[in-house]
Amino acid sequence: MSAILIERGSVTTVTLNRPEVRNAFNEGMIEELTAFAASVPADGSIRAVVLRGAGPVFSAGADVQWMSKMLGFSREENLADARQAALMFLALDRMPVPLIGRVHGAALGGGSGLAAVCDVVVAADDALFGFTEVVLGILPAMISPYVVRKIGLSAARELCLSGTRFSAARAKEIGLVHTIVPSADLDRAVEEHLERFRKAAPSAIAATKRVLTDVYGRRPADVLALTVDHIAAQRVSPEGQEGLRAFLEKRRASWVQASEPPASETPASEPREQSRGLSVSGPRTSRASERAGGPGAKPPDQE
Repeated sequence: MSAILIERGSVTTVTLNRPEVRNAFNEGMIEELTAFAASVPADGSIRAVVLRGAGPVFSAGADVQWMSKMLGFSREENLADARQAALMFLALDRMPVPLIGRVHGAALGGGSGLAAVCDVVVAADDALFGFTEVVLGILPAMISPYVVRKIGLSAARELCLSGTRFSAARAKEIGLVHTIVPSADLDRAVEEHLERFRKAAPSAIAATKRVLTDVYGRRPADVLALTVDHIAAQRVSPEGQEGLRAFLEKRRASWVQASEPPASETPASEPREQSRGLSVSGPRTSRASERAGGPGAKPPDQE
C-alpha cells in the first residue's frame, strides 16, 4: 500500500495513506510527500492542494518502528534522517499554490507540524492537536519554524514545552486552525476556501506566498527594496496586466472560469454554485510506490 495517495487535478488531493498506524510518518511517507511537493508546478495547472488523512485520524505523528531504528543511529545518521524530514516540511511550505489541511480525529507531533505548514486548516470540531515530542524526550525542532510563525512564540512555548494536547477550539484561538465545523461538513468547508482561492491569479498567489515568507519577522525598512521589486514584477507580468485590464473593463479575468461572474456582479445574497471544477473528494488514485511501514504507531498516551 502506498504511503500517500494523490488524486491530480486543478485541485489535487493528497491523502496520507497509512490508516493502520494512524497515518504515522516513516521514511517512505516522508520521501513521497517531499517528491510530491517538489513536483507541484507554478504554471496554474494546479490551483490548490488539499491534504487529508485516511482512516479515523489525520496523522498521529511519527511511526514507533521508524523511531525505534534511531536508537542505534550514530549522530551522523540522525543528522541525515532528520534532514530528510526537515526537507519535507520545507518542500510543502514552498509549494506555489495554497495548501489546505483537512484535519479530523487527531493531528499530533508531526501531524500538528503539517497543520502549521498549511496555508489554511479546516478542522473537525472534535479534532485533537498537540506538539507532543517532549513527552518522548525529543523536541519539535524541524517543525518549530512553522509553528512559531503560525501561532507565535508565547503559545508555542506553552504548548511545545509541555506537550499538552489541545482542542480544535484552542487551535483556532491561537491561529493554527482557521475553520472549525462538524466532521460531516469538512468537505463543504474546504470547498468554500477553494472557491475563494480560485478567484485569485495563480501567479499572484505564488508570488504572495514568497513575499510573505520573505518579509516575516523583518523590519519594513529592511524589506523595502524586496517588496518594491515584487510588486513591480507582478504589475508587468501577464496575469498582472490581465487582472488590471479585466478590472478596468469590468469583465472576468482569464483565470476565472466562465461560470464565475466578476466580483462586482455577484449579489451578496446569491447562493454559491457547487462544483466548479475545484472539488474535494476522498482518495481514489495512487501515484506513489509502495513503501514498507512499521507495524504500529505510538499509543495515544505515548505521543
